Amino acid sequence: MKIGDKHYRTIWLGDDGWSVEVIDQTLLPHAFELMRLTNVAEAAAAISTMVVRGAPLIGATAAYGMALAAHEDASDKNLQNAHAMLLATRPTAVNLRWALDDMRGRLLAVPQGHRRKLAYKRAAQICDDDVATCQGIGQHGGKLIREAFEHKGGGDAVNVLTHCNAGWLATVDWGTALAPIYTAHDAGIPIHVWVDETRPRNQGAALTAYELGSHGVPHTVIVDNAGGHLMQHGMVDLCITGTDRTSAHGDVCNKIGTYLKALAAYDNDVPFYVGLPHSTIDWSIGDGVAGIPIEQRDGEEVSHIRGVNGDGKGTTVRLVPKGAKVGNFAFDVTPARLVTGLITERGVCPASRDGLLELYPEQAATAA
Repeated sequence: MKIGDKHYRTIWLGDDGWSVEVIDQTLLPHAFELMRLTNVAEAAAAISTMVVRGAPLIGATAAYGMALAAHEDASDKNLQNAHAMLLATRPTAVNLRWALDDMRGRLLAVPQGHRRKLAYKRAAQICDDDVATCQGIGQHGGKLIREAFEHKGGGDAVNVLTHCNAGWLATVDWGTALAPIYTAHDAGIPIHVWVDETRPRNQGAALTAYELGSHGVPHTVIVDNAGGHLMQHGMVDLCITGTDRTSAHGDVCNKIGTYLKALAAYDNDVPFYVGLPHSTIDWSIGDGVAGIPIEQRDGEEVSHIRGVNGDGKGTTVRLVPKGAKVGNFAFDVTPARLVTGLITERGVCPASRDGLLELYPEQAATAA
């Protein structure tokens, strides 16, 4: 993604060859600042405080967190401790566990003296693979947008509704749900995006709108509860969201409010697609509603909101009465029956066990 005239990924190796640079997403869209990570504790804090967020980027950051641990002390004990520290940061996104298990398994299998070099090499591979995966999602999902454009007679723009942020900032580059949008836009297909604000952290209003604006994609920010109204009045051609964990049977866990969008789409015959990389599929879980853990975050994310004042300075204000009890469920699960299709790097498939196994037959022995 370009910011100004410079291309950025969301995570990269520092000039010193061992520290890690990330974009501080808690400051967007009002400020673009970088953060340097120098040890595993800083990597864990970046994940838990959502300096970095989005399932694929969380996995990539965790991989580099293991590399930072190996840089400091590549012993079995230190790597196991690093694995546990990083795993505890965000319980819902399965990419975190996938990346950590991959890194730990590879590092503990070689002599201690070889671990540091291998750790950085593998973390870089995970990042490069994520970029290639997201490009594949973009190509397959872009075809769906082209089909929608042709179905409309090739005149009016395709209206896509998305929820939360599943773009460049949620991955290493390109994104999952937004990759098809960028692909279609770059191919010259007229497209307009309805951007849910995505309370309580406003990742849509802050991050998705920031991305789309930087890329020149027409968009409109809407309140979270406007989606059903737009669908009732024929103002949405298709929905595309991301997912932090997908069950082996096609249930998708995504930012809170996604389930309500899927219900509205189903009631109004609007196609509802989900973009996801292979690393987001949890083959060990069949029933996502019962089996996927739902993260509950600090209530202050709901009771307070951060923005800028008239002087352009960052500020936080309270929205609710003092002392009000607040619940902050960060995710919900959309049952597979409400999902039109899953957009992966290998193609588009039905949201079902059979559909996923058609694309990933090598998982047949382990799929729940």
